[in-house]
Amino acid sequence: MLKVNNITFSYLKENTIKKNTFFIEKGHNLAIIGESGCGKSTLLKLIYGLYDLDEGQIFWNDIEVLGPKYNLIPGMDFMKYLAQDFDLMPFITVAENVGKYLSNIYPDKKNDRILELLEIVEMTEFANVKAKYLSGGQMQRVAIARVLALEPEVLLLDEPFSHIDNFRKNSLRRRLFAYLGKKQITTIVATHDSTDVLSFADEVLVMKNGNIIEKGAPKFIYEKPKDNYIASLFGDVNEIEIDGKVQFIYPHQLLIVDHSDFEVTVLNSYFRGSNHLIEGLYNNKSLFFESDLEISKGTQVHLKIK
Repeated sequence: MLKVNNITFSYLKENTIKKNTFFIEKGHNLAIIGESGCGKSTLLKLIYGLYDLDEGQIFWNDIEVLGPKYNLIPGMDFMKYLAQDFDLMPFITVAENVGKYLSNIYPDKKNDRILELLEIVEMTEFANVKAKYLSGGQMQRVAIARVLALEPEVLLLDEPFSHIDNFRKNSLRRRLFAYLGKKQITTIVATHDSTDVLSFADEVLVMKNGNIIEKGAPKFIYEKPKDNYIASLFGDVNEIEIDGKVQFIYPHQLLIVDHSDFEVTVLNSYFRGSNHLIEGLYNNKSLFFESDLEISKGTQVHLKIK
C-alpha cells in the first residue's frame, strides 16, 4: 500500500501542496485531476522523492519515500516516473532507448522484453529508428515503454497521452492499463482527460489550489459532483436551480420534449459526429444540451431533465 500522510510542500513561501492525505491499495489505478497549476505534477514528484517534504511522510509498504536530502540520486528504486518531458536519448534507436536499463547478460531475453513493450505501445515498426526522427506522440509512446522495462512496483504518469493522436490514444490506453492491471502495478496518473479517469481509474483525487477537495470512485464523483469546479473537469456542465437547490446537469442529461416549463432559445449548434451540442439561452445564461439533429438559431425548445 502507498500511504501519503499529511504532506505539505512549498517551492517558495506559499504552500503548493497543503496537508494532503490519501492511500492506494497495491495494483490499483488512481487518477489525479484538476485544473492546470493545481499541484498534480508536484504531487507526483513528491511521491517519487524528487523533492523534500516540508511536513508529513510518504510510505510504500514499510519503506519511507525520502527526497534529495537523503538520496544521492533522487527517486525511489521501486518506482518509475514518467514526466511530461520524455528524456529520450536522441541519437540511439527506439529499441536501445527502451532497453537502456535492462541487463545485457541475457541478450535474447532483453530483446524479447523490448519487443513485448514496443508491441504494447504500438511502436514495433520503429524499433530501429533513432529517437530524434520521431514525432512528439511517438516519443511519448517510447517513453512509456521505457518506464515499464524494469516493471516497477509503482508507476507515476504525468499526462501520459497528451501528445498522442486521438485515433491511437484509445487503443494505447486499453493496452497499457490492461497490462498494468495484469501485472498488479500500482499506478497514479495525473491527467486533464476525463477518459483516463472514467474508463480506467479505480479511484479519483480532485485537486484545487494544492488541496485534495474530493476523493472517490469515478462514477460517484461524475454523477454527484459537489460543485461546478468538479463537474466541469468532465466537460460542459449546466448549473441549474431546481426547487431552490442548485444542481449540476451535463448536456446528455437534458431531453428535448414537446411541452414543458423549461424553455430555451437556441443560440448555436455544434456538430460532434454522433450528435449536435446545442447552446441555448435560459434565464439569461448559456445552457448546453444534446440533439440528434441540428437546430436553427432562434428556435424555442422545451427540455426536461432525464
